[in-house]
Amino acid sequence: MKIAVVCANGKAGKLIVKEAVDRGLDVTAIVRGENHTAAKHVLKKDLFDLMAADLEEFDVVIDAFGTWAEETLPQHSTSLKHLCDVLSGTSTRLLVVGGAGSLYVNPEHTACVADGPNFPDMFKPLAAAMAKALGELRQRKDVQWTYISPAGDFQAEGDRTGKYILGGEELVLNSKGESVISYADYAIAMIDEATKGNHIQERISVVAE
Repeated sequence: MKIAVVCANGKAGKLIVKEAVDRGLDVTAIVRGENHTAAKHVLKKDLFDLMAADLEEFDVVIDAFGTWAEETLPQHSTSLKHLCDVLSGTSTRLLVVGGAGSLYVNPEHTACVADGPNFPDMFKPLAAAMAKALGELRQRKDVQWTYISPAGDFQAEGDRTGKYILGGEELVLNSKGESVISYADYAIAMIDEATKGNHIQERISVVAE
């Protein structure tokens, strides 16, 4: 299996690459500058410059794009649209590092985590931008996509426990009543989905046990 990780130098991207490499998968890091990942194969190219020929050899493309500055938040939509357009009509699967703010908190799917009174105001613009991108992704019937939302408390420096609980569209709490997962455990879930491909054109979620 050949996997490409786009924006591989980011915190999530690097751990996703490492998880895939540790499992013996053929991994290519797609980065704009010098490679800082465990991948032996590197493609130096900006996400927005990627073309169909760049990605045609891969079974799975993992989109680890992220931006937090207010002026660049629309790129959550534009970057995902670009990757979808590049992969349109192909068998290459697109796995997306998503957000938790759009997870539903009721069975009717009318209220999201970001709608809650305790959701920090500073994160609302990011959550809205990512939710918009997810909504647009749901309309793409021409791409074999999977969107993976982390738990609410997504810990960059958290431990790798090797365990996680797989959820769906709704926020899932663990046995301690927490919504938390480390980047390292999230990477495990991402590569599990990459190798199994059980959730085509679905949003799933993960939380630590």
